[in-house]
Amino acid sequence: MKIHDLITTSDALAELCERLAKSDFVTVDTEFMRENTYWPELCLVQIANEEEAAAIDPLASGIDLSPLWNLMCDNEDVLKVFHAGGQDVEIVYNFTGKTPHPIFDTQIAMMAISQSEQIGYANLVESWLGIPVDKGARFTDWSRRPLTERQIEYAIGDVTHLSEIFPKILKKLIKTGRGVWLDAEMDKLADPANYANDAGLAWKRIRSPGRNQTILGRLKALAAWREGEAQHKNIPRGRIMRDETLADIASHPPKKQADLIKVRGLSNAWKDNDIGKRLMKVLEKAEPLPKEEMPIKTKPGAPLGKEGALVADLLKLLLKIRAREIDVAARLLTRSDEMEALAAGVRKLPILEGWRYEVFGKDALALVEGKTAFAVKDGKLLMTHVDTMGDEMAETQVAE
Repeated sequence: MKIHDLITTSDALAELCERLAKSDFVTVDTEFMRENTYWPELCLVQIANEEEAAAIDPLASGIDLSPLWNLMCDNEDVLKVFHAGGQDVEIVYNFTGKTPHPIFDTQIAMMAISQSEQIGYANLVESWLGIPVDKGARFTDWSRRPLTERQIEYAIGDVTHLSEIFPKILKKLIKTGRGVWLDAEMDKLADPANYANDAGLAWKRIRSPGRNQTILGRLKALAAWREGEAQHKNIPRGRIMRDETLADIASHPPKKQADLIKVRGLSNAWKDNDIGKRLMKVLEKAEPLPKEEMPIKTKPGAPLGKEGALVADLLKLLLKIRAREIDVAARLLTRSDEMEALAAGVRKLPILEGWRYEVFGKDALALVEGKTAFAVKDGKLLMTHVDTMGDEMAETQVAE
């Protein structure tokens, strides 16, 4: 594989993207910094196909990244392959308002062909290629220039290894016939709605202080205001105000700005500075949260009480058995809250549709409806139909 020198000019990037646009797939990774900023700072982009690889310096003076974004978001003929690519996709979205498409994530794919829930990149490379990954450069400052040879070599390795692993994963997916299982998961990863930063929804990430509409209205207004302040200053939202402090102010709003000195988590300067004034104006204008926006009230514990909790536990046991039998990550099949809903009598669930129904949902429903049971055979825990179990018991008694 040809490894190019660090790309720092628009012409070199355009030429690279023109060649890569003829590929069936490209593997992509990014290095970024976000500890001290609201928006992640893109510091390096690595990209490869089966023949060549390069690292692109987005901080290089005058470089035009348009060819890269066009390849990522507008070229439907080239599959973009990531590993645990959620944050990489977010960065592309921040630059373009679009997401890479079509897309494939090897971490998600591993869930369909193994019991690995969130396999890390180093473990992926070790398991498929038997190569140890040097993690020494992982936590370096990618924004500092010049980049060292070690940094670039480490970064390039992320996509060169992936370009070798991806065809192997794809071959196994085709062999097992499970590629269709991943369609919905990849669509979720590429859905722009996951990356749109709606300040009006920011309050939902904060632990809700009760269900009082007036308090929640203040919480929503304060959370949106904090997002705006953090975006304008390009600093982490927690540097403006921590979640706990914001929730406390929503629950116990100060009557005047001078009272901000009493709020735990705020400095004394808030009592007479401009940001304190802006906060008080937000509180003054905050309106109660509309009923249609109120969070859904959930009952503590399982919906069916103790018996429902036991049924849900049995479903989780069945999930472990089935995941082991077919060598798939349990998380790809279903989640705990969905099994609790099934135990409570809910029937409109993803687990009861499509391939999930055939692979797991059918047996899960049969268990809930008393048509199957657990049995131990040859030291292994198995599922068996109730009628079959009765016949087997009768045969055993006759033999004795």
